Amino acid sequence: MRSMWKRPGAACAALALMAALAAADPASGQGWSGGTIKGQVVFEGKVLPPNPPVNVNNDVKHCLSKGKILRNEIVVNSKNKGVRWVLVWLAPVKDFANPNNIPPIHPSLQKVPAKLEIDQPCCVFEPRVVAIREGTDLVFKNSAPVAHNVDAKGGALGPNFNVLIPSGKKHEVNNVKARLIPFSYGCSIHAWMKGWVGVFKHPYFTVTDADGKFEIKKAPPGKWRVILWHEKVGFVIQKSKEDRGKIVEVKNGGTTDLKKIMLSEVDD
Repeated sequence: MRSMWKRPGAACAALALMAALAAADPASGQGWSGGTIKGQVVFEGKVLPPNPPVNVNNDVKHCLSKGKILRNEIVVNSKNKGVRWVLVWLAPVKDFANPNNIPPIHPSLQKVPAKLEIDQPCCVFEPRVVAIREGTDLVFKNSAPVAHNVDAKGGALGPNFNVLIPSGKKHEVNNVKARLIPFSYGCSIHAWMKGWVGVFKHPYFTVTDADGKFEIKKAPPGKWRVILWHEKVGFVIQKSKEDRGKIVEVKNGGTTDLKKIMLSEVDD
């Protein structure tokens, strides 16, 4: 919200919002209890997209020790068409692309987590898609008996590095900056290994589970934009560059259920 104070009209609006939040739930002892946003991302095509096995051509014995490795660029649950690994976050209705323009943070969520760990135990990054807050250290771990490396492509904001991680070792990344679009990372030794990191200055983000479901708790009351991003399709809801995501109203102490959000069919 820092950028909002630069505009008098926006500053007044921000003060009014803060006053409303303070009065929303005085019984909680924290000013406001917040609301919950939930939903499910579902593939809308009639035929599920293929998820073929990758060509394992290095460290074959280890990499295939737990079975074949799938491409996993788009993972759809065959039982309910839920789409896994969709990054979901909350943003203001206006100026949503500015990572410095953030929703008010609930008092219980003010503390920034110290670390988040990504492992590569069997030639796949686990988890494939993560999100962190600015100020959280990113730790790449190698619990496998073979060497891996991490090749991060963070663009102008960073991080940009390509480091070897021997078996049993870790590589820690500090000072990762918030951004609109997640950055990618991979393993040059095992070219099929890929992943993504979203970075935010607030705690209102999550990643869809194996059923395509998501839930964001303790969101501030009011109208906000729910934005969804997938590595294969980009922004799931996008009317234009200036209109991405879905505008919702969060009620203090209530649940906003977005039901099913359809992810359009993608080209291979």
